[in-house]
Amino acid sequence: MQYDENVLTHTERRIFALRTLYRRAGYRSYRMRKFEDYDLYSRNKDFLLSDRVITFTDTNGKLKALKPDVTLSIVKNLEDKPSELNRLFYDENVYRVSGRTGTFREIMQMGLECIGNAGNAIAAEVIDLAEQSLALVSEGSDYILKVSDVDILTLLVDGMSESGTVRSELLRLVSGKNLHGIESLCAENGIPEEKCRTLTELLKIYGTPPEMMPLIAEICRGTEAEEEVSELADVLSGLYPESGEKADRKIVLDFSIVGDTNYYNGMAFEGYIDGIPESVLIGGRYDKLMRRMKKKSRAIGFAIYMDTLGMRGK
Repeated sequence: MQYDENVLTHTERRIFALRTLYRRAGYRSYRMRKFEDYDLYSRNKDFLLSDRVITFTDTNGKLKALKPDVTLSIVKNLEDKPSELNRLFYDENVYRVSGRTGTFREIMQMGLECIGNAGNAIAAEVIDLAEQSLALVSEGSDYILKVSDVDILTLLVDGMSESGTVRSELLRLVSGKNLHGIESLCAENGIPEEKCRTLTELLKIYGTPPEMMPLIAEICRGTEAEEEVSELADVLSGLYPESGEKADRKIVLDFSIVGDTNYYNGMAFEGYIDGIPESVLIGGRYDKLMRRMKKKSRAIGFAIYMDTLGMRGK
């Protein structure tokens, strides 16, 4: 069947292109209800971009909420099969407070999830699709995918202090790339200079994986994070030719990408497009969320915020 692309809106054309990309990669469309039990969101408020949700009372007296997030609904409703792999994509409206207007908005969100036997090869596949997605929606503008590893950061930080308050503050400073703040906090709390230097040197890393991974391995050698560095290298090796030649990729390692350590583990990543002042794509591995929801499967995915794309104009 043929159709005239001129009848589609700008957003609809982007969605159609992304759907085509994901279907060709073997992903299937996942549809869901517009609302869930409010309890799902009240238990996981810190996973949401905003803890404010639109609620209503159902005819049976149960409190419901218009969904402010897609991943939580998928994890809740998908059967847990850790030995299998579900490749899913979605385009759904979510209902949450806009960071720009401070009011509730209906927002189109598109993304994909790999749930089940999602090991390192699948993580590489998801990163690859995240980069391809950015290339599609950037429409010729420059873009970049920033990749980090939450486990590397938390292992280093956990080895620096027994105080949960200090560890939380260190991660906050990491997310702001505040090297001076980290050094001051370490000095105030008697954290050894060597441990402090390891963290600040890691934060100075910014460049392509082939260039940066040897430096990261050297920085983390002999630390609590050494094994996790090898895991990250294994994932990233799937994105570059075995010949060692540099693939033409717009991926950089940037350890200021932290995410919520209560839910995320392993790789975390964010996508940016020139001319848009905030991330348009956010993703990562969320095995911790699966465990919190009593699931044994592993999981990794990302979401693209279609309203943020509109900030650049049409």
